[in-house]
Amino acid sequence: MSQATLGDDDLFGEAAAEMRADVEEHLDEARAVLPDADDVWNADADNVLGVLNGLRSSLNVEDATEHLRQAKKWYVIGERADAFDDPEDLEEAIEDLEELLGMVEEAHELVGELTNTMPQLRGALTDAAEAADDEEEEEEEE
Repeated sequence: MSQATLGDDDLFGEAAAEMRADVEEHLDEARAVLPDADDVWNADADNVLGVLNGLRSSLNVEDATEHLRQAKKWYVIGERADAFDDPEDLEEAIEDLEELLGMVEEAHELVGELTNTMPQLRGALTDAAEAADDEEEEEEEE
């Protein structure tokens, strides 16, 4: 082998190690910005709308999603270049985090829907109760 080939192999190995480190770093950063379990479970609000708004805020995972995207990007490049000696652990970590983020994002959407629905429901129930009261008053007057 020529000196240039050995240098290229060394550089490739160094680049592969850096790529793996980038993937792992982004996975760690994504995990670090996930919502805290207690923030999702505990609520401190005066009414259901306050609880839902707090929950929706705590379920925001945009930063984690961006870190996962970066991890996947570097993983795909490394995988296609056959740069990783043991890519299975990275792939599994990405899949696990992707599944968790999907669950959190789904919960965020559901809470968002409830946040929009609850005031409408309250208004409709108030209107129905007022209509029933009005009807009862009219019957008493007759």
